[in-house]
Amino acid sequence: MPIRVLVAKPGLDGHDRGAKVIARALRDAGMEVVYTGLRQTPEMIVDAALQEDVQVIGLSILSGAHNAVVPRVLELLERNGMKDVKVVVGGIVPDRDAEALRQQGVAAVFQPGASLDSIVGFLRDAVSA
Repeated sequence: MPIRVLVAKPGLDGHDRGAKVIARALRDAGMEVVYTGLRQTPEMIVDAALQEDVQVIGLSILSGAHNAVVPRVLELLERNGMKDVKVVVGGIVPDRDAEALRQQGVAAVFQPGASLDSIVGFLRDAVSA
Protein backbone atom coordinates (compact mmCIF):
# COMPACT_ATOMS: atom_id res chain seq x y z
CA MET A 1 0.00 0.00 0.00
CA PRO A 2 1.60 3.31 -1.06
CA ILE A 3 2.32 6.10 1.39
CA ARG A 4 -0.28 8.87 1.09
CA VAL A 5 1.09 12.42 1.33
CA LEU A 6 -0.69 15.76 1.30
CA VAL A 7 1.51 18.64 0.09
CA ALA A 8 0.22 22.09 1.00
CA LYS A 9 1.24 25.73 0.67
CA PRO A 10 -0.18 27.54 3.70
CA GLY A 11 -0.55 31.28 4.00
CA LEU A 12 -0.12 33.98 1.43
CA ASP A 13 3.13 32.73 -0.10
CA GLY A 14 2.54 32.51 -3.85
CA HIS A 15 5.65 30.53 -4.82
CA ASP A 16 4.89 26.85 -5.31
CA ARG A 17 7.62 25.56 -7.61
CA GLY A 18 9.42 23.79 -4.75
CA ALA A 19 6.20 22.18 -3.53
CA LYS A 20 5.48 20.92 -7.04
CA VAL A 21 9.02 19.51 -7.38
CA ILE A 22 8.61 17.68 -4.07
CA ALA A 23 5.16 16.40 -5.02
CA ARG A 24 6.49 15.02 -8.28
CA ALA A 25 9.51 13.38 -6.60
CA LEU A 26 7.26 11.70 -4.05
CA ARG A 27 4.92 10.51 -6.78
CA ASP A 28 7.87 9.22 -8.83
CA ALA A 29 8.99 7.32 -5.71
CA GLY A 30 5.65 5.48 -5.67
CA MET A 31 3.75 7.58 -3.15
CA GLU A 32 0.23 8.85 -3.63
CA VAL A 33 0.35 12.64 -3.50
CA VAL A 34 -2.44 15.15 -3.05
CA TYR A 35 -1.37 18.73 -3.79
CA THR A 36 -3.78 21.28 -2.35
CA GLY A 37 -2.41 24.34 -4.13
CA LEU A 38 -1.68 27.83 -2.90
CA ARG A 39 -3.04 29.91 -0.03
CA GLN A 40 -4.32 27.13 2.20
CA THR A 41 -5.42 27.77 5.77
CA PRO A 42 -4.52 25.29 8.52
CA GLU A 43 -8.20 24.33 8.66
CA MET A 44 -8.29 23.61 4.92
CA ILE A 45 -5.10 21.55 5.17
CA VAL A 46 -6.31 19.39 8.05
CA ASP A 47 -9.75 18.94 6.46
CA ALA A 48 -8.10 17.75 3.23
CA ALA A 49 -5.78 15.43 5.17
CA LEU A 50 -8.79 13.92 6.95
CA GLN A 51 -10.76 13.48 3.72
CA GLU A 52 -7.80 11.99 1.85
CA ASP A 53 -6.74 9.71 4.73
CA VAL A 54 -3.08 10.69 4.41
CA GLN A 55 -0.18 9.48 6.53
CA VAL A 56 1.97 12.58 5.98
CA ILE A 57 1.35 16.31 5.60
CA GLY A 58 4.14 18.24 3.92
CA LEU A 59 3.98 22.00 4.44
CA SER A 60 6.00 24.20 2.10
CA ILE A 61 6.57 27.58 3.73
CA LEU A 62 8.78 30.32 2.32
CA SER A 63 7.01 33.32 3.89
CA GLY A 64 8.29 33.02 7.44
CA ALA A 65 4.83 32.12 8.76
CA HIS A 66 5.95 28.71 10.04
CA ASN A 67 5.75 29.74 13.72
CA ALA A 68 2.08 30.66 13.30
CA VAL A 69 0.89 28.08 10.78
CA VAL A 70 2.57 24.87 11.94
CA PRO A 71 1.40 24.95 15.60
CA ARG A 72 -2.17 25.52 14.37
CA VAL A 73 -1.95 22.53 12.00
CA LEU A 74 -0.60 20.37 14.85
CA GLU A 75 -3.40 21.56 17.15
CA LEU A 76 -6.08 20.78 14.57
CA LEU A 77 -4.62 17.33 13.91
CA GLU A 78 -4.75 16.55 17.61
CA ARG A 79 -8.28 17.92 17.92
CA ASN A 80 -9.38 15.64 15.04
CA GLY A 81 -7.74 12.53 16.49
CA MET A 82 -5.03 12.49 13.81
CA LYS A 83 -1.90 12.43 15.98
CA ASP A 84 -0.52 9.55 13.88
CA VAL A 85 -0.23 11.82 10.81
CA LYS A 86 3.38 12.90 10.37
CA VAL A 87 4.00 16.58 9.63
CA VAL A 88 7.09 17.66 7.74
CA VAL A 89 8.01 21.23 6.87
CA GLY A 90 10.12 22.45 4.00
CA GLY A 91 11.28 25.91 3.07
CA ILE A 92 12.98 28.88 4.61
CA VAL A 93 13.14 27.99 8.31
CA PRO A 94 15.99 29.26 10.50
CA ASP A 95 17.80 26.59 12.54
CA ARG A 96 16.43 27.81 15.89
CA ASP A 97 12.87 27.73 14.53
CA ALA A 98 13.43 24.29 12.99
CA GLU A 99 14.42 22.90 16.39
CA ALA A 100 11.39 24.54 18.05
CA LEU A 101 9.08 23.01 15.41
CA ARG A 102 10.56 19.55 16.02
CA GLN A 103 10.00 19.98 19.76
CA GLN A 104 6.35 20.79 19.04
CA GLY A 105 5.89 17.54 17.13
CA VAL A 106 7.05 18.14 13.56
CA ALA A 107 8.72 14.97 12.27
CA ALA A 108 11.31 16.79 10.15
CA VAL A 109 12.25 20.18 8.75
CA PHE A 110 13.87 20.24 5.32
CA GLN A 111 15.75 23.44 4.67
CA PRO A 112 17.16 24.74 1.38
CA GLY A 113 19.55 22.24 -0.15
CA ALA A 114 17.84 19.12 1.19
CA SER A 115 18.03 16.40 -1.43
CA LEU A 116 14.94 14.79 -2.88
CA ASP A 117 16.38 11.38 -1.98
CA SER A 118 16.73 12.40 1.67
CA ILE A 119 13.11 13.54 1.78
CA VAL A 120 11.81 10.36 0.13
CA GLY A 121 13.96 8.20 2.39
CA PHE A 122 12.85 10.02 5.52
CA LEU A 123 9.16 9.62 4.65
CA ARG A 124 9.57 5.92 3.91
CA ASP A 125 11.33 5.37 7.24
CA ALA A 126 8.93 7.56 9.23
CA VAL A 127 5.78 5.92 7.91
CA SER A 128 7.08 2.36 8.24
CA ALA A 129 8.20 2.96 11.85
